[in-house]
Amino acid sequence: MSSNPVAETVASLMPRARAELTELVAFRSVADFEQFPRSESEAAANWVADALTAEGFQDVALLDTPDGTQSVYGYLPGPEGAKTVLLYAHYDVQPPLDEAGWQTPPFELTEREDGRWYGRGAADCKGGLIMHLLALRALKADGGIPVHVKFIAEGSEEQGTGGLERYAEAHPGLLDANAVVIGDAGNFRTGLPTVTATLRGMTMMRVRIDTLEGNLHSGQFGGAAPDALAALIRVLDSLRAKDGSTTIDGLTPDASWEGLAYDEEQFRKDAKVLDGVELIGDGTVADRIWARPAVTVLGIDCPPVVGATPSVQASARALVSLRVPPGIDAAEANKLLRAHIEAHTPWGARVSIEQVGQGQPFSADTTSPAYAAMADAMAVAYPGQEMQYAGQGGSIPLCNTLAALYPHAEILLIGLSEPAAQIHAVNESVSPQELERLSIAEALFLRNYAAS
Repeated sequence: MSSNPVAETVASLMPRARAELTELVAFRSVADFEQFPRSESEAAANWVADALTAEGFQDVALLDTPDGTQSVYGYLPGPEGAKTVLLYAHYDVQPPLDEAGWQTPPFELTEREDGRWYGRGAADCKGGLIMHLLALRALKADGGIPVHVKFIAEGSEEQGTGGLERYAEAHPGLLDANAVVIGDAGNFRTGLPTVTATLRGMTMMRVRIDTLEGNLHSGQFGGAAPDALAALIRVLDSLRAKDGSTTIDGLTPDASWEGLAYDEEQFRKDAKVLDGVELIGDGTVADRIWARPAVTVLGIDCPPVVGATPSVQASARALVSLRVPPGIDAAEANKLLRAHIEAHTPWGARVSIEQVGQGQPFSADTTSPAYAAMADAMAVAYPGQEMQYAGQGGSIPLCNTLAALYPHAEILLIGLSEPAAQIHAVNESVSPQELERLSIAEALFLRNYAAS
């Protein structure tokens, strides 16, 4: 890589990249404004807008999307007659969860002894924004950018509230491009160049169960008074078989993954499964995480252990997520999940369900010219390694929106969220080596694709 001018430029820009990522990570840009100030997300959006303006982008704008958040758009013209490539990332992040569980402050980018940079959003997906900027700067320094570039930074991807999707549908020409690089995925493992070929979709809902007008003394009424928390536990338990497989009435759970295999012992290490604890489900690991539906209880509202009183609970609530693989319609899966919950609510308890978010699964056309251009680029950025195709359990709803709006567009998913990054968990981090190599790969891809 050292003899490649693009690689040399990216390497020289890494100190700047770290400084910029430090600034970005410092914004507590969680797009849940009941938990975090809106001003933090707005500040992050303005940072992105200023960065695009500094790089010469035109028409830089903060787009007010229907879910009350802002996405950042910019256009950088290339040579006349050149292809157009859309670069995507998001600046919003997941909450830090238990800040006490972080070894270093979650909103301060910190390099630790292992050489990784730690902070919320370092990999998912503020690092993706920096990756795009590095690639463009490297091309500028080595003869110029050979394509028209559209840049979109979403402000609410982690919430699944669909703001950018709805905005794109209302402005169908805005994000039109020949190719789209989604910088929100990741390599199968550090050092193994990977494009993500499929994404599971998602549906999420809040489930509330009510049984009493108010809490009751468990000594006086317990044993006959219907306990809402117990009813909720029964409902949630019905969503899994004894082996942990997802069991939703009417939803097929037995699809298989054809592609890159995921060794079970490696998965245990990546997931940090405790010794003696079994994995859940059946089939291969890849089947379970890329090809089959998976339900997760994300949270429960009930009294904490500390301070709890001896009471029968009148109400209880849970947030339930269902990941939906390609081949299953997310809207249909949502109907089945809702019907299952209603059918399995015991004792005539009252159940109410509030939809929170929904996104369709995605499957890419890996035979397109853009994939050949990326494979050649990754072979240079990762000497001796061949580009691999993997699935991803997460969902990026915008992919389906773009595929529907622009059926001619070739959509590629790359990024910094390899297993060691621990995205969405405490102690999220990014590998600076991956940031450097993927920035090189993206720059070379843009050059290869322009010539294809």
